[in-house]
Amino acid sequence: MRSSLRGRWPLVCAAGLAFGVAHADEPDALSPHVVVTATRVATPIDKVLAPTLVIDRQDIDRSPADDAAELLRNHAGLEVARNGGPGQAAALFVRGAESNHTLVLVDGVRINPGTIGLAALQNIPTQSIDHIEVVKGPRSALYGSDAIGGVVNVVTRRGAKEGWVTEVGYGAYATREASISGGVAGQRNELDLGLAWTESDGFPTRTTDDEDRGFRSLSATAQWRTRIGAAELALRHWGARGHTEYTDFLFAPVDQDFRTSSTSAEVRRVLGEQLQARLGLGYFDDHTEQNQSADFLRTQRTTVDTQFDWAASDRHDAGAGVMYSSERASSESFGDAMRATTDVWNLYLQDRYTNGSHRALAAIGLTEHETAGGAVTWNLEYGYESRMGALFYGLAGTGFRAPDATDRFGYGGNADLRPERSRNFEIGLRQSIAGKHGISLSAFRTDIEDLIEFVTLSFDPFYGENRNVGRARIQGIEAAYEFTARSWRVRMEAIYQDPENRDTGEQLLRRARENLTLWALKNLGPLEIGINVLAAGERKDFGFPEPVTMDSYVLTSLSARWQISPALQAMIRLDNAFDEQYELAHGFNTPGRGLYVSLRYAPGQGHGATVAETTATGSAGYTANTEGRHPQQGQSWATD
Repeated sequence: MRSSLRGRWPLVCAAGLAFGVAHADEPDALSPHVVVTATRVATPIDKVLAPTLVIDRQDIDRSPADDAAELLRNHAGLEVARNGGPGQAAALFVRGAESNHTLVLVDGVRINPGTIGLAALQNIPTQSIDHIEVVKGPRSALYGSDAIGGVVNVVTRRGAKEGWVTEVGYGAYATREASISGGVAGQRNELDLGLAWTESDGFPTRTTDDEDRGFRSLSATAQWRTRIGAAELALRHWGARGHTEYTDFLFAPVDQDFRTSSTSAEVRRVLGEQLQARLGLGYFDDHTEQNQSADFLRTQRTTVDTQFDWAASDRHDAGAGVMYSSERASSESFGDAMRATTDVWNLYLQDRYTNGSHRALAAIGLTEHETAGGAVTWNLEYGYESRMGALFYGLAGTGFRAPDATDRFGYGGNADLRPERSRNFEIGLRQSIAGKHGISLSAFRTDIEDLIEFVTLSFDPFYGENRNVGRARIQGIEAAYEFTARSWRVRMEAIYQDPENRDTGEQLLRRARENLTLWALKNLGPLEIGINVLAAGERKDFGFPEPVTMDSYVLTSLSARWQISPALQAMIRLDNAFDEQYELAHGFNTPGRGLYVSLRYAPGQGHGATVAETTATGSAGYTANTEGRHPQQGQSWATD
């Protein structure tokens, strides 16, 4: 079934607005989150100038998504291309930037690999996630390489705070799921544990296949927090391992095993009334092995991260940090082996200013990459809040991505590659109306230079070298509307963008110009029903001899939750209700209509006011104190 987004776009927009207006007399229920990723300091989301999105645990429970990639895809400006069904590689495009231009963190640990491939968002099951923070736009000044399009920070579940939760489910393609999470807490200690298992028979990976390709995964999380005198100590671990079947580029059925994990430790301490210090250690290990050959990919990265935050006055908050990472990347592909060790230093300085209706941020970062050299990046932000509560803001910033080990030493490798660089500008408006309605509108432009591309050097298309020859420009308008009341919750997001290859004038591959999402929820006492709509415009993709055009599509999912008892809940959802036929990557299949059911048993709630509620993880493993107050600011530190 083919869809015309242009013809259906007005109907989708009208439906979203109708949901929002119909119950405008309901009581206020909006509650802003507190986020860390945008500034590395816990800040109420309505005080953050950079465009920031939070996908919280309630949103996750009601979403049709099974993994982190699918969760992100249900928001405008976050596009996903996927090579087939469950467990297959997923590429994330934030506001039209390249798929390797987004920094991805798990509990603050960078999980972007140094080899071929992308951060394995498909291996992070929703059952393991507490919330996700997404910052759109460059953040290289604070995080270094890769943060051109934005930063995604996945924070794992806080079992001791939530209480024990067990869930089992079954659905289309013989998909079986089971998970358990929980923990124990005392006055000074907290232990969180979680397991999530998924197995699916899947469906044919490619449109030319007729053999189902399955997937299985086991994910585990563990966290321990304690207080030692005036210091707070936290240890965290997330790991996933499993097996993925797929069809290779020669159309042969193959399979591979994967293991990926992040481990971190941090100590945070308040030094006097105005200064807070943090020391963090992180380790990332990503390993994929091909079972039909000796091919493999592996990245091991150790990181040391120090951070100091100083409340200089009642108007100024300053921050500084130093990060060092040592990465060992290795791979073998068709007998061609690659091994490289890369050391990287990052230094940043940041100043945040607040004075009545005015707020501003200035940040500068210096990165020294062992092979790509130095890079200086910055962010400048200013916002003004009117008497009517409208926030007008303007942002400018730069970003960069250092060439990874594969770019430099893999197929077509070039050790002399320069970093890819970007410059971004954005203006916008945000407004809360009567505490129940929230609207935002922004216009942005990103210019990217020195993009790394494979350049053929002869008539043989497979003989060539990676070079800094590409240029891109992405400009667009993004809008969002949210309505929250006693029995209704509605969110609609839309983006219109022009992701252009400046050298050819063509639309960048796998990125749509139009994208819209609509989510509406109605509470009927013990029953809750919801609808989720995702619409995307036409996209270009790889083809021979010319790029091909993939059709626009509209996906609709329906869901219902029934609270059988205080502890037992049943859920049912119908994904792709109209059985839309579409592609996220040319030549690869996508799920058709599918029915999924699950049962959730949660016999108890959280443990009250213990250490479980006094610390929360933010970006780079940063711990925010939810009982304490920011010196001289009176600002509560929390993540939700």
